[in-house]
Amino acid sequence: MDEKEKIGIIGAGPAGIIAAGIAGSRGKDVTLIEKNERIGKKLFITGKGRCNITNNSPIEDFFDNVMKNKNFLYSSFYSFSNIDILDLLHSYGLKTKVERGNRVFPESDKSSDVIKTLQKFLNSNNVNLILNTNITSIYYDDSKFVVIANEDKMVFDKLIIATGGASYPGTGSTGDGYKLSKRLGHNITELKPSLVPIEVNEDWVKDLQGLSLKNVNISAYTKNKPLYNEFGEMVFTHYGISGPIVLSMSNYLHNYTNGKINLQIDLKPALDEKTLDERILRDFQIYNNKYIRNALDDLLPQRLIPIIIFLSDIDPEKTVNQVTKEERIRLLNNIKGLTFTFKSFRPIEEAIITSGGVSTKEINPSTMESKLIEGLYFAGEVIDVDALTGGYNLQIAYSTGYLAGMNV
Repeated sequence: MDEKEKIGIIGAGPAGIIAAGIAGSRGKDVTLIEKNERIGKKLFITGKGRCNITNNSPIEDFFDNVMKNKNFLYSSFYSFSNIDILDLLHSYGLKTKVERGNRVFPESDKSSDVIKTLQKFLNSNNVNLILNTNITSIYYDDSKFVVIANEDKMVFDKLIIATGGASYPGTGSTGDGYKLSKRLGHNITELKPSLVPIEVNEDWVKDLQGLSLKNVNISAYTKNKPLYNEFGEMVFTHYGISGPIVLSMSNYLHNYTNGKINLQIDLKPALDEKTLDERILRDFQIYNNKYIRNALDDLLPQRLIPIIIFLSDIDPEKTVNQVTKEERIRLLNNIKGLTFTFKSFRPIEEAIITSGGVSTKEINPSTMESKLIEGLYFAGEVIDVDALTGGYNLQIAYSTGYLAGMNV
């Protein structure tokens, strides 16, 4: 009887794929349903198309990088860790490498190779894959799950919802799972963009669009209370700022957006103020007779120079030998503290992941089974859990997918 149990899984992202392959390995009759024309469509664009598979840090460190409901993930992470997903992928021939921040990537730098490996995993476990199929409704009737898709009806003994979030809708993550889960009686916590670019109030950022900065320090504070501080890379956009350290910062600011948030970039974090002042004076001696606008090329990216001069209230037509000590100090202060004011987050459609989802209070953390409906399971981003960048969110998908696949 058990071998013939029909298992339906909605969503062929990383959570759904792992859940399907694991359930299939247990001899279940598994059908994996995907609305897109191929599996892993969002996975394809992760890590700028390279796929940051997971993180190589000890699994206990993962909890420090989970922003919401970290205790819910205890069983998941320890049941199927970062080592386990890498062992699985290696067993199907994928070669991986570890980069800065313990991020793990395919050796080829191609996310498509990760997806091909996961396809082998599905094939070897006899998963029935149905593509181009959009689920319009689900209802629970006589201990069975009736799934309506493209006007067809499928009936399953047990069901796993692994539809992802509401970010990057072009990849199929359009929030379907939230609607379906709600219809089945589950509560959905407030949905917010997470790991998302930030809009600022200052118009001059438009002049810096596309400029990337490496080795800078960004901090956020409100009423002099520090909220966040991080060193790394960022990029200016036509509306504000983005890049790794900005995306991570966005996760920390959700609870403070009612008040005024100031953001500050230290363009030279390796130099204290005294050392930086000495460096500026040295450059000033070299370019003594030049206009100030032509005297900072050794210190700053060219596109930043007119902005820093403008914010320092220095006449760009002044020669270096005319710059006063007060003006030089203002220059130094803007290099050490380029300041913006937070305006808003970009829309959820531009977020890497969604914060919020099916309430963890209604899911058994040891099995991923619904506490409301027997035989209903959840996996991945549809659940109200999210983490910082670095491979942690994908690991949540694999780990919760594994538990659902093992227990379904």
